Amino acid sequence: MELFDEGKNSISPLADAMRPETLDDFFGQEHIVGKGRLLRRAIQADQLSSLIFYGPPGTGKTTLARIIANTTSSYFISINAVLSGVKEIRDAIEDAKKRRDFYGKRTILFVDEVHRWNKAQQDALLPWVENGTFIFIGATTENPYFEVNSALVSRSRVFQLLPLTKEDLKKAALKAIS
Repeated sequence: MELFDEGKNSISPLADAMRPETLDDFFGQEHIVGKGRLLRRAIQADQLSSLIFYGPPGTGKTTLARIIANTTSSYFISINAVLSGVKEIRDAIEDAKKRRDFYGKRTILFVDEVHRWNKAQQDALLPWVENGTFIFIGATTENPYFEVNSALVSRSRVFQLLPLTKEDLKKAALKAIS
């Protein structure tokens, strides 16, 4: 154990401690993950196609991706577009190809803040999305129809996440204090 690692878990941000891990614990977004909704059914059946989540900060885009990671049998790779580039894309592609070819396992590549990548970086994903090397999930605060490569958008289901309602926030607050 490292000298400065002690206590690291006990001082994690409240948002991380409260972050839902299942669809049943997820607040808001009933229009896309409510009972019987398409995305909920796809997640529960482990039959996902490429997805793009967009909406304002704090609406659950990254949390929803983490719930997918917890729920599906696919291997999950997470990349933040602000902190990564072509090297990380290549590494993820190689990893996904090995898992598919050697183990028959699907890979989900989650790219947070995907709108921050330039066209060339987004283009680098296309052949691998098309041939099924991985399932792409992108998250963005920007409208993907303007800020994400149109070819990538056309190969993905796009879901808009809305600001949480007062009722959703009340449920979250009650859970936090219980």
